[in-house]
Amino acid sequence: MTPHRNIGFVAAAATLLAAAPLSAIFERWTWLIQAAVVVAVVAGSAALSRLGRMPLWGQVLAMLAGLTLGLTWVFPGGTELLAFVPTPATFGHFGDLLQTSLQDMRSYGVKVPDVDSLLFLAVLGIGAVAVVVDVLAVGLRRPALAGLPMLAIYSVPVAVYVDSVPATPFVVGAAGYLWLLVTDNVDRVRRFGRRFTGEGRDVDVWEASPLAAAGRRLAVVGVIVAVALPLAVPGMTGGLLNNVGAGPGEGNGRPGQGGSSGRVDLFAALSGQLNQSEVIDLVKVSTNETTPFYLRLGVVDDLRPSGFQARVPTGRPITRPLPDPGERAPRGVDQQRYRATVEVTRNLNMPLMPVYAEPVKTDDLNGNWLYDPNQQVVFSNRDNARGKSYSFDYVRSTFSPAALRAAPSLPSDSPVMRQQTERPSVPAVEELVAELVKGKSNDYDKVRAIYDYFSVENGFTYSLSTRNGSSGEDITDFLATKVGYCQQYAAAMAWLVRAAGIPARVAVGFTNGSRADSGTYVLTNRNLHAWTEVNFSGIGWVPFDATPAAAVAGSVRSAWAPDIDAPEEATPSTGSTSAPDAAGPSAGPNEADRLDKDTDQGLTLNQGGPAEESPVWPWWLAGALALLALLAVPALRRSALRRRRRVRAVTPAATALPVPGQRGETRQVVVGVDAEAARADAHAAWDELLDTLVDFHVRVDRTETPRATAERLAREALAERGDAATGVRLLGRAEERARYARDPLTDAELQPALRMVRGALAAGADRRTRLLAALLPPSVLQRWRTGLAERSARVVTTSGEVRQRMTRWSPRRLLAGRPAR
Repeated sequence: MTPHRNIGFVAAAATLLAAAPLSAIFERWTWLIQAAVVVAVVAGSAALSRLGRMPLWGQVLAMLAGLTLGLTWVFPGGTELLAFVPTPATFGHFGDLLQTSLQDMRSYGVKVPDVDSLLFLAVLGIGAVAVVVDVLAVGLRRPALAGLPMLAIYSVPVAVYVDSVPATPFVVGAAGYLWLLVTDNVDRVRRFGRRFTGEGRDVDVWEASPLAAAGRRLAVVGVIVAVALPLAVPGMTGGLLNNVGAGPGEGNGRPGQGGSSGRVDLFAALSGQLNQSEVIDLVKVSTNETTPFYLRLGVVDDLRPSGFQARVPTGRPITRPLPDPGERAPRGVDQQRYRATVEVTRNLNMPLMPVYAEPVKTDDLNGNWLYDPNQQVVFSNRDNARGKSYSFDYVRSTFSPAALRAAPSLPSDSPVMRQQTERPSVPAVEELVAELVKGKSNDYDKVRAIYDYFSVENGFTYSLSTRNGSSGEDITDFLATKVGYCQQYAAAMAWLVRAAGIPARVAVGFTNGSRADSGTYVLTNRNLHAWTEVNFSGIGWVPFDATPAAAVAGSVRSAWAPDIDAPEEATPSTGSTSAPDAAGPSAGPNEADRLDKDTDQGLTLNQGGPAEESPVWPWWLAGALALLALLAVPALRRSALRRRRRVRAVTPAATALPVPGQRGETRQVVVGVDAEAARADAHAAWDELLDTLVDFHVRVDRTETPRATAERLAREALAERGDAATGVRLLGRAEERARYARDPLTDAELQPALRMVRGALAAGADRRTRLLAALLPPSVLQRWRTGLAERSARVVTTSGEVRQRMTRWSPRRLLAGRPAR
């Protein structure tokens, strides 16, 4: 195998390693198996072309042919020749997969199941990157530039994930890139033959040079810094732009499904499915308003062919005075001021703060939070709503139909008119709107005609699953099938109102949840909802909820936007709440059949959320407890060591027994003395004395004899303490006898001597030294440092031996020496 082919296969393997971040997108590893097959075919095609000494353009054609054959084998369309030779119908099948992938990117949230269209798109991208990497690393001999297409793979999960991509896939991809660079460097060295040292010693080409080793160490350090720095620096892992305004094709996932637990996707798409999920408590709100309207979270007003997406809000700190709409209330608009208190759970992880419309004063929020008066949203570029509690005053506006009819149309040059009436050109929508507003002379009547169109009488029903259309346009398909959920109703009405020349947008927030007590509502993911807001000149943004009221738990209907599906005898009052049981017995025998049985489950969060919010301990409390436990480890270790030595240092008692002699005399014989135990007791007592000296910062000279050390301590540290000086001399004499004498010292009171010496040293030390000796004993820390240094030295020695043995029998070494001779 030539060196070029070796680099080619390393480039293929590095491409697969660089694709590791895609594991954060897919649920399973099917994509990796398919990508490995395709990349292997591409690498084999490249090796065969180089074996035939084809020029670079021929190698590129061979790799593209291999990519096509690999894709045909992995994603067959049923019309192939010999199971892997493509036909024209095969390329048509590939085109269908690509077209379907554009829709599936909006219909699925991370992590994505094994969908053929998305798998094909991922494998196609990885295979194309493998071709580019091979051309750069092998054909052009510029392996450093191969990092750019590898980085393109990593940018896919970065663009899709609202949170940071896990660090492990990045490290794996970086390792593949470094492997490619090292292989190219070794190949370049091999081309010059064998290396020699200054003494003329033959150096194997695979033997690491100091410069190459330094380069590898710098590369490893760079990867570590790239992973650790975003974790250490606050604010580098996300911001407002990463969390708000996910547009079509950039996939935060299904409409209403966040990329991670607790994040709400504000993109009110017109297609896809709304997944069911467990109930997750998100917000608890208390207000003195009897029947509040929806709690707003954000606004999406940038209309694209596939639906609405959010614009980046702008505003000023909420700590400054906010505009008060009550000072300029137009005729026919009733405005009342209320106060609300909001508690956000830790499940709602958003840079947007839930508030009612038109807040005029806030408490408990710092200057990191901003207020956009145009969107009427509270947001932050540096903070998060998770776990926040705050209060605010707001103005509730109720509008009379007469006042809305009297409102003039906005001038055509108005910024609101220009921005909030932009829409794609869809002839079917324009024709429908023209028919609906025909004969209407004012904006309100036009809006009501569109609003009344989304009724059960016209065939519209609520469902968690949509029906496939045939027009190729989401808005047209929804208006044709007339089946959808809250986001589709809100976005469709806003689109039709814009087609009528009236500014409209979609708001996202919460319906009224279950009432915990008087004026307190618990809002869950089941209460997440979307509705339409229409702008009237001189009045402002007026809400309209076109979703069938019977399908929306906590729905609110009003005099200007009544429940059009309610029985005629049930006249809604201003601000009345239309409960899900609006179609009761009075609705008639057929009324229940006209309303869809499904209830609005809200904008679904990620699967697997907890059913109930468990008590959450403050993070700083857990950190403080962990820190205290860590700090207590040295003191506990010192106490255990002292206790073990105290048990061992009990001097065995010697017993004298009278024994009759040969001539009748009586002799005293001492029994019960264990020399080894006495020697061990002396060593334990001496070791405890040395640790005590280290704890109280008294110099320890390991070259001194025990007697010399005891005399120095009695003369210097214990000069004025006679009992302690006597005790330290006793300890020194016991250790000296234990080391050098045949018989150790017995019947010595070593433990009392130790206590006297320790008490004397503590009395002579300052407060800081005593505190450190008790909490962070220096003797324990010194022993740990010494043990760590010894283990590190053994690891270095062992790794060097293993590396030497592996190098001696490495097949790479044998291959490396072949071209040089």
